[in-house]
Amino acid sequence: MNLKNLFFSFRLIVLISLLCFCSKQTSEVQHDTARILAYEVNPKTEQLHFYWKNEQGEIYENFQNLKTQLEATQQELIFAMNGGMYKRDQSPQGLYVENGQLKSPLDTLQKGFGNFYLQPNGVFYITKENNPVICTSQVFKLIENIKYATQSGPMLVIDGKLHEKLTKDSINLHIRNGVGILPNGNLLFAMSKEKINFYDFATFFKEKGCENALYLDGFVSKTFLPSKNYQQMDGNFGVIIGVTKPVQ
Repeated sequence: MNLKNLFFSFRLIVLISLLCFCSKQTSEVQHDTARILAYEVNPKTEQLHFYWKNEQGEIYENFQNLKTQLEATQQELIFAMNGGMYKRDQSPQGLYVENGQLKSPLDTLQKGFGNFYLQPNGVFYITKENNPVICTSQVFKLIENIKYATQSGPMLVIDGKLHEKLTKDSINLHIRNGVGILPNGNLLFAMSKEKINFYDFATFFKEKGCENALYLDGFVSKTFLPSKNYQQMDGNFGVIIGVTKPVQ
């Protein structure tokens, strides 16, 4: 190889390295906006879990309690978000499945008070093969290979379209959190940094390419994400969705 070819090869290697670095850096922040904090999770490669009660039957309630108890088992909490609506006793409102066990049945009531019953509502579940699914409650089927599931409402995006009952310029503003499935099959968790209406929140997921997205909760919504300087440790939740890794 002559000097000219060697120099060209060197420049090519440097260029590829820079592109890879930039791509990695961009992937960590590309979903965030001025109004919305977002976190992408690959359920195939990351340890995604749903939490409600510990082995003693005590509700975790908040990220601090979950983090502390996980550390006792040599697990580090790297992301957490409240994972659905709950009743006054902090039991899940509607369907909840944890580690393949049905903890709360599907709520099939079509009319009721609150956002949960803004039809169609929906279910977010993970199969035992770690495949994520978001669908309306009307089409959901409780199958044996579901590992985790939580029901909430309303749906935000349904088959690539915004929920038809969401109103543009609505003055119904709250902090909100939700989850969608990206075109690459990964999950996109998001929480508004400021009060936002349903229409704008749903539009965020649609613009990211999510064919289906589900509202998880509002007003009480909090996120634990140290990598982005979010560590909202307080709260009194029902279900918590978390991502962990072994303590190094």
